[in-house]
Amino acid sequence: MLYQKLARPVLFRIGRGDAEKAHDTTLRWLSRLSSQRQARNALIKLNQVSAPVTVCGIPFPNPIGLAAGMDKNGRALGAWPALGFGFAEIGTVTAQPQPGNPAPRMFRMPRSEGIVNRMGFNNDGAQALAARLAAAPAVNCPLGISIGKSKVVPLDGAVEDYLQSMRFLYPFADYFAVNVSSPNTPGLRQLQDAASLRHLLGSLRTEGERLAAGRTPRPILVKIAPDLTEPAMAELLEVCLETGVSGVIATNTTIGRDRVDPVDDAVAAEPGGMSGRPLTEISREIVRFVHTETGGRLPIIGSGGVMTADDAKAMFDAGASLVQIYSGLIYSGPALVRRSVRRYKAGGARRSVHTP
Repeated sequence: MLYQKLARPVLFRIGRGDAEKAHDTTLRWLSRLSSQRQARNALIKLNQVSAPVTVCGIPFPNPIGLAAGMDKNGRALGAWPALGFGFAEIGTVTAQPQPGNPAPRMFRMPRSEGIVNRMGFNNDGAQALAARLAAAPAVNCPLGISIGKSKVVPLDGAVEDYLQSMRFLYPFADYFAVNVSSPNTPGLRQLQDAASLRHLLGSLRTEGERLAAGRTPRPILVKIAPDLTEPAMAELLEVCLETGVSGVIATNTTIGRDRVDPVDDAVAAEPGGMSGRPLTEISREIVRFVHTETGGRLPIIGSGGVMTADDAKAMFDAGASLVQIYSGLIYSGPALVRRSVRRYKAGGARRSVHTP
């Protein structure tokens, strides 16, 4: 309640008309917190709720994580466990540094509790992120790294582009998320087609085995769009099973505009991907579909529209092994993380444990 009464109004005023300003301000604050070891450790003791689970061979202190997009360049790594998260996913990062799309490119829909963004993978590049991670203190939770295609690279060069990012970042990732589903990089979603995806995932898995040098390779998970038809999604999942990837992240933002309050129609008309409350039921049903279609063989990270602790529990009940939060953090604040972990522990949510 403190966040919603005090911090959120300030941040929303800062970002009136351009939510990215509030995002950048928040990240600067959290970056400072990340650099303060004593404060960070004190908050970890205060905010971390223990609910250990092992997924894809990785032990997580709790199953609630930060979704990609909030900390693209890994500038606030120590802040995420201090806020109670059991893991954090940074990025999406590309092999080549890029500025992303022109601003303004992030917009809030307060009545709908949603966000529209067309950021376009703005990031410092994989090599710069690798250097930052090499110099950073150890993170107190597992770290996922989301990798995507550089905008200037044509689709026929996408595989090598992803491989380059993996090579730079392999020593620092607990798992890799392969982003082929952002609506904000032209042509990217074509990589979800069966033939393209099979080539990409097979190449990443082979390279991961080489980089692992005889050890267990880093898990690879595929982030999927919520806008696929069920037949297209079933075909994608079959490719995932064929290529031996470790799991699925469901879902990315949507290009649809269902479940938006009419008050927010002007913002909803902005091009880009939509996240938040309008995605809650859509993402949950896709998690349920993935779990059913694969017979539980693919671990799922549920992501999209987790705005309350009950939303998180519903994701677990639908078949998710882990759950990620982003828009919910913006609208409800960090207390949502602790509430979601406690709801998971107390509510009899499905506890899916997956090992390689």
